[in-house]
Amino acid sequence: MLARSARSLVKHFRFRGCLLEKHASTASSGDRQILSIFDSPKSFRYPAATSSGLFGHAQLSHPNAFVSLADATLVRAQILTNRILNARASKDELVKVVKNLDRLSDMLCSVIDLAELIRNAHPDKNWVSAANNAYEKLCEFMNVLNTHVGLYEVLKAVLSDPSLVKTLSPEAYQTALIFWRDFEKSAIDLPPEQRQQFVSFSSDILVLGREFLGNASAPRPPAAIRPGDLAGIKDQGMGVRLQLQAQFTKRDLLVYPGSLQAHMIMRSAPDEEPRRRMYIAANSSTDQQVDTLEKLLKTRAELARLVGRRSFAHMTLDDKMAKTPENVMNFLDALMNHTRTSARGALRTLSSRKQAHHKLSSLPIIQAWDRDFYCPPEPPAPPIPLPPLTLGTVFMGLSRLFQHLYGITLRPADSATGEVWHSDVQKLEVIDEDKGLIGWIYADLFARRGKASGAAHYTVRCSRRTDLDDEEADGMVSGYEDLVKQSVEFEKVKRRRIPNQDGEYQLPLVVLLCEFVRPSVSKGPTVLEWQEVMTLFHEMGHAMHSMIGRTEYQNVSGTRCATDFVELPSILMEHFLKSRQVLQLFDLDGFKGLRHFSNHGEDPCNSIDTYSQILLASLDQIYHSPAVLDDASFSTTHELASLHNTKGLIPHVPGTSFQTQFGHLFGYGATYYSYLFDRAIASRVWKQVFEKDPLNRELGEKYKQEVLKWGGAKDPWVMVSALLNAPELEHGDAEAMREVGKWRIEDEGLSGRH
Repeated sequence: MLARSARSLVKHFRFRGCLLEKHASTASSGDRQILSIFDSPKSFRYPAATSSGLFGHAQLSHPNAFVSLADATLVRAQILTNRILNARASKDELVKVVKNLDRLSDMLCSVIDLAELIRNAHPDKNWVSAANNAYEKLCEFMNVLNTHVGLYEVLKAVLSDPSLVKTLSPEAYQTALIFWRDFEKSAIDLPPEQRQQFVSFSSDILVLGREFLGNASAPRPPAAIRPGDLAGIKDQGMGVRLQLQAQFTKRDLLVYPGSLQAHMIMRSAPDEEPRRRMYIAANSSTDQQVDTLEKLLKTRAELARLVGRRSFAHMTLDDKMAKTPENVMNFLDALMNHTRTSARGALRTLSSRKQAHHKLSSLPIIQAWDRDFYCPPEPPAPPIPLPPLTLGTVFMGLSRLFQHLYGITLRPADSATGEVWHSDVQKLEVIDEDKGLIGWIYADLFARRGKASGAAHYTVRCSRRTDLDDEEADGMVSGYEDLVKQSVEFEKVKRRRIPNQDGEYQLPLVVLLCEFVRPSVSKGPTVLEWQEVMTLFHEMGHAMHSMIGRTEYQNVSGTRCATDFVELPSILMEHFLKSRQVLQLFDLDGFKGLRHFSNHGEDPCNSIDTYSQILLASLDQIYHSPAVLDDASFSTTHELASLHNTKGLIPHVPGTSFQTQFGHLFGYGATYYSYLFDRAIASRVWKQVFEKDPLNRELGEKYKQEVLKWGGAKDPWVMVSALLNAPELEHGDAEAMREVGKWRIEDEGLSGRH
């Protein structure tokens, strides 16, 4: 998952919320250092003797300082806002408007994004409370700026003047357009009464969204399972315990969806009936849960109509690669047609298994509750036999890979006392062979109580050019000098001169959160499962995008790009794990006797699962289409059933309503197709660019120059077409979307992370 809090000015103002054997056999001192840092339990016990505050900010040495920093940021942000509002008095100031809007955005995001991390990672409840306070205070100010007519009018004055537009670099112009589009999506040019209605709709959406997400994760009622239905369960231990429990109580067992017992039944019960009951229970909804989702969808639709868009999808997609919902469906329909044959073949395999299991004379229908039983889980495995992969080994391999591709290495660095929020956190410097230090990665990799679950990449700080800021012209407010000084000092820590590059830059800083098992003296270093290796590669793909995406404007830096483009670098990183040359980078002395890939056999459920994800992406488009308001009988349950019964592989089960658990409908509303879209592009890039020679520096440099370095400052279609030498894609029209839909998604077995 890419964890994003702030994106572009109004999105910031409205929180939306990466010959072989010869190279591999020589271990550098940096390799040894990485191994030592990550594989030694002692590495996670002793901080450096020097003292600092969070991320080197001296004032952030205690929780109350976080609240004080938020106050200082608000004062300075208001001063800069006033400067922008007065810009029409001077043409020189109008020339600086886009730069100052980006500065204002960065000023707020620097604290907001830091607060978001601390809310999810810090073990001290006082720090978490302070971060929540700072977060809410700055978000409130963002809401004011979100519909600030004065800011909109100043930007309009700049973009309406051809002489001023000519002064903008392509990157600056792209940044200005991001501000402009987001202002327009916020009803900025509507009368006050309608702007107030927009604010009301936005507030309602947040409330309904929180309620919907709560419903999505809420426990479902139990299924009543008869004791006799449990005969023959493969897991004899738990199966026997359940049967003994049933015999003792002399009544049906109540099994809750999501429990270990429920998973065992779905995967191991030979009889269909308990699996059917369990499936229906797991996919049930109350009327209130369905009603909450439908209110959310209708409120979104009303907000879109208020600002002159046909639907929420039309409003959301106009600044994405897809541009329109029609183009999304061009992609999904092409992908569905391309995937259907293999998915149906896989379904026949499951049907044959079911036929043999029940000794039937003909192929039976595969039902929704059959999928887990006839697709027994197989843990993901590497394509060649490997020794145990420790955390240090994998980070060493990542550093070697980046050195081959980009001339970039990872170097462990000491952190001062107070610089990190937990002794588990390791600091890595990202070193470019020409430019030296280009950023930092803080790795918080081990599970602990109170820490957010899952894996995520947090952009705590974006790249941005700072030597042209002209801060002295911002002015001052009498009585607030100390607060302004505090905010200025906070920003100074972030700035560096980079060798062989003009100007002074704010260096990017990212944090990786994972939940691996920590090393210990008794058990030794952390050994990663293959799925965990893939997860780490995925998140490091985001991290390197942040490091290499060096732009002058933070709104388009690194991962601040289109939603349907942002996962491309991370998914592509997973493909590198399919290469023997890359896997050999994990070893200090070179693997012995490894010559061939192991096939492992193709899991037929991969294509079924891909097809199911295409259906979910289609459902997301239907739920955000004009029909939500135009069709008086619109029903989310009916649309779900209709889609599965007309285009699906497995029949919809009457009485079920999975849509209330489809949590991505909130965070990825109208953009759930994005991950499939980036999977298709990443598969193509791997196949055509990297597969034959994955460590080729020229290819890595091409990828860096054509894609990674631009962040969101360049049209993604232009970047992809240049990388693939496919000029027919450059305009990103309906035909380009269909073409991507025809590409084979060749990442079966990859992590499938968002």
